[in-house]
Amino acid sequence: MDAFNDRSTPATLLATRRSGKARDMIAPGPDAEQLAAILAAAARVPDHGKLFPWRFVVVENRAAFAERLLAIYRAGKPEAGRLELEAVVQFATQAPCLVVVIASPKPSHIPQWEQELSAGALCQNLCLAAHAHDFVANWLTGWAAFDPQVLALFGGAAPERIAGFFFIGRQAKPLEERPRPDLAAITSRWPG
Repeated sequence: MDAFNDRSTPATLLATRRSGKARDMIAPGPDAEQLAAILAAAARVPDHGKLFPWRFVVVENRAAFAERLLAIYRAGKPEAGRLELEAVVQFATQAPCLVVVIASPKPSHIPQWEQELSAGALCQNLCLAAHAHDFVANWLTGWAAFDPQVLALFGGAAPERIAGFFFIGRQAKPLEERPRPDLAAITSRWPG
């Protein structure tokens, strides 16, 4: 068993999580029961005020999503060429499973920033939960995450925002390790 597949302890689970490239993911993705477990684990995050300032959208009809995404892209960029348009369709249809996380801050005495941090924690938990269930996940944004018309596709409006598109599937080939920061370079002590 290689280190990536060793999930025997929480420490190894955390230390071995890596993103898979969405375009390289293959089926099967999580079934309904596995996806429910992944989402339930993702939602176990710090949430000051118990506001649930986030929500999930599971995109089931990927062809319809691609069609709508393409229409939004074309309307905003009518001069787009064939390769750009193909990239939009590829984005919408890659990987077996797609979950969109919407940061959904609530009116509260809890600052919006704190609520958005909770949404970010949910996103990381989603990646970890997918890994714990023997899948890979890829958290992507891009233009679609910042387009208000795309947000509206998922029933959202400001102050909501798309925190990310989470593609989940199996790894088609071994994942490459990316450079990690030198802890000494990013860690300080106070008082110094």
